[in-house]
Amino acid sequence: MSKYRSIIEELNQISIDRDRNHVVENRGEHVIRSAINLIEQMERYYDAETAKDLTNRMINSIKGKDSTKFSRGIKKIIKESQGDDDASL
Repeated sequence: MSKYRSIIEELNQISIDRDRNHVVENRGEHVIRSAINLIEQMERYYDAETAKDLTNRMINSIKGKDSTKFSRGIKKIIKESQGDDDASL
């Protein structure tokens, strides 16, 4: 094996040696910012009751580690929206 390592090998080693606490902190901040952005979008695009329902579903999905709770809520809204569109025709 060569005595010299490539730059890529060096960079990979740095990421392996990196403090895991910083990785968790960084990823946590990204997830929280994304969740806040999503909540703000739901509040902007849906009525207050629906936005609150979706926000609660999202939080419960995270707590329960089950994304289907949130997905069911979105599917319900889509179905109701399509029903409203059909009724207006």
